[in-house]
Amino acid sequence: MATKKTITKPTTTKNKGALKSKIFKYFWKFVLWFNIISLFFVVLYKFVPVPFTPLMVIRYFENSAAGKDIETQHDWVPLVDISKNLQKAVIASEDGNFCKHNGFDFKAMQKAATGNFKGKRLKGGSTISQQTAKNVFLWQGRSYLRKALEAYYTVLIELIWGKERIMEVYLNSIEMGDGIYGAQAACQHWYNKDCKSLTRMQAAGIAAILPNPRKFNPLHSSAHISKKKNKIAQYILITKLNY
Repeated sequence: MATKKTITKPTTTKNKGALKSKIFKYFWKFVLWFNIISLFFVVLYKFVPVPFTPLMVIRYFENSAAGKDIETQHDWVPLVDISKNLQKAVIASEDGNFCKHNGFDFKAMQKAATGNFKGKRLKGGSTISQQTAKNVFLWQGRSYLRKALEAYYTVLIELIWGKERIMEVYLNSIEMGDGIYGAQAACQHWYNKDCKSLTRMQAAGIAAILPNPRKFNPLHSSAHISKKKNKIAQYILITKLNY
């Protein structure tokens, strides 16, 4: 008795080509829309105060899950109403070449990478521009995707915002305590005063706790933070603002 053979038709080259073309088309549509939307928000935030950041949302849900009733304090103020002492303090503490680089300090990044490789305390080498890009548009983390997007937004804000606006957004958006975001909220919380009238030591105190503002306290600081505060206060005297 003859056995019938079932012949399976192979997927045609034409069908494979159509599938690839469709995937390629959707990919480029995604890239196009991502660039349009990201560019829109970067241009918008050049003129409009940033109402909230992804970190504020994350912290809210973290505190809610932990049963903590922590109010979010965030009061936007223009850069002219933020003490120059604080502006100089964060440059001295976080990014000494802020006014000189174009968003990336490759020497600092190389130095940080070398130190981390040798087993020293982990440092990121991120500039104020990079930190601002991350705080305003992205999530926390160390993935390659997040770092790539951070670089993308850093280039955009350097080109579109300029240094003054980057500093203004940075000082109004960064976490400066548990539920405390921005210079004005921090000054009200820690010193019960407006951020325009910060003294040199008070500004140094806030800048000194920035690596972990939910852990450290500028008023009752450890020996390490006190030493750092005094060092920053000295650097404030020689730091220039050349935006």
